Amino acid sequence: MTKLKVDPLILLIIDGFGVGSDPTVDAIAQAKMPVWRALLSRWPHTALEASGAAVGLPEGQMGNSEVGHLNIGAGQRVPQELPRINAALADSSFSQRPELQRALKLAQAGRLHLMSLLGPGGVHANDQHLVALAEAAHRSGVRSIFVHLFLDGRDTPPRSALPYLSDLERRLATAAPRARIATVSGRYFAMDRDQRWERTAAAVAAIVAGEGPHAPSAAAAIEEAYARGESDEFVTPTVLPAAEGEDHVMRSSDTVIHANFRADRARQLVAALSSKAFAAFTRPKQLPVTMFGMSSYGEEVGLPALFGPTAVPSLAESVADAGLRQFHVAETEKYAHVTYFLNGGREEAFPGERRLLIPSPTVATYDLAPQMRASEIADAVVASIKDGEEQLIVANLANPDMVGHTGNWEATLRACEAVDTALGRIVAAAADRAGSLLAITGDHGNAETMRTLGGEPVTSHTSAKVPLLLAGNSVEGMELVEGELSDILPTLTELSGITAPASVTGHSLLRKRK
Repeated sequence: MTKLKVDPLILLIIDGFGVGSDPTVDAIAQAKMPVWRALLSRWPHTALEASGAAVGLPEGQMGNSEVGHLNIGAGQRVPQELPRINAALADSSFSQRPELQRALKLAQAGRLHLMSLLGPGGVHANDQHLVALAEAAHRSGVRSIFVHLFLDGRDTPPRSALPYLSDLERRLATAAPRARIATVSGRYFAMDRDQRWERTAAAVAAIVAGEGPHAPSAAAAIEEAYARGESDEFVTPTVLPAAEGEDHVMRSSDTVIHANFRADRARQLVAALSSKAFAAFTRPKQLPVTMFGMSSYGEEVGLPALFGPTAVPSLAESVADAGLRQFHVAETEKYAHVTYFLNGGREEAFPGERRLLIPSPTVATYDLAPQMRASEIADAVVASIKDGEEQLIVANLANPDMVGHTGNWEATLRACEAVDTALGRIVAAAADRAGSLLAITGDHGNAETMRTLGGEPVTSHTSAKVPLLLAGNSVEGMELVEGELSDILPTLTELSGITAPASVTGHSLLRKRK
């Protein structure tokens, strides 16, 4: 077993924890966070790029948790699905993807259902991809093409769906005249990832069985939802009219393509529609159906993907190769991020890797429980530090991101304060372990920009930089220069003595203080 220069190495990722430029809209700046401010005054810290080309996304695209953790764990700019798919559209190879051709061949003998998040958010899906799928289906002779739309309101403004819908309808009318919007659902229902199966069941009832509220058009469904006080994210799954002589109730012979390229919020609905062993709720008898994903949704889902996975070497792999032990902990909302994504797209744990999932609070929205599971995560981290058996400890604190998404200013202040309380306990435990090193960073921005200049709530991620702070005896007399998320890994391997993967392209940010 390799002897490390620091032991343990503690990597704490605070989700949605950006570096703000305007304190009047910055919940992190306004929250009571004495521990965080004391750390900033004492230890070396810097700001890292966490969006756009710096993390493998198109220029100007806001970062997200999946991309952030992947770049942190890999130590390189990992090309993301969005630019991969866009490149295939640009060179006209998209429609020739083998799995798409297979899906369309199946659909020619039956019917095709397409589902996607609506809007230009670019975090989970892109309307251009949905239109391209519909166009490919239309050109291949698929007679019936049904579109199931999920409304955003988190990575886009809360009530912004109508213009996005109008644009999509215009493009579909040109590219795929036979395509028809069949249902509209808020992402709260169709894209849940917290095992709130009653939400998924509501989306399935509308999409598969045509059950739920009905509206004469997609625009009418949205307008009626607004009148009920629902914003885009929370629009009740609503069924739209089928063409004369037709129905869009899903049949066992139908083919389905989920167009979201990000996996974490596609998995539950996909499992409900396609898994033979599904048992979370009683589903319509015509399920499961044959289904394809835009990207890989993970081995446990097992869908054929139009764009397959690209696993990359990671810090966790290097730790395992050195014969060391490691511990990864998060609550439900971010568990996949500190395991699958941080580990370079690998599902199973590495040898010597212990994982702990702490169930997120059972609430409708997290502004109702802004403390989330920060205290329990701190418990687990402190226990590992004191136990002394694990050389790498990775934890995610989800509060600023998940509560920030609600747009609730006061709740986001409480969320940041809960993080600070947890941070204080972790800092104290680390200080009691000679040779420890604590690295604190974010994965993307969110809570640092809670309002627009006009005072409207901002519920989306941002393109803000994120902090990186190092605390421990090994960084006395050192400073950090600015960089990007991929620079975290080589910085930590320099300090710890862990061998970095050969694929790392990031650079250590450590410098001797002048």
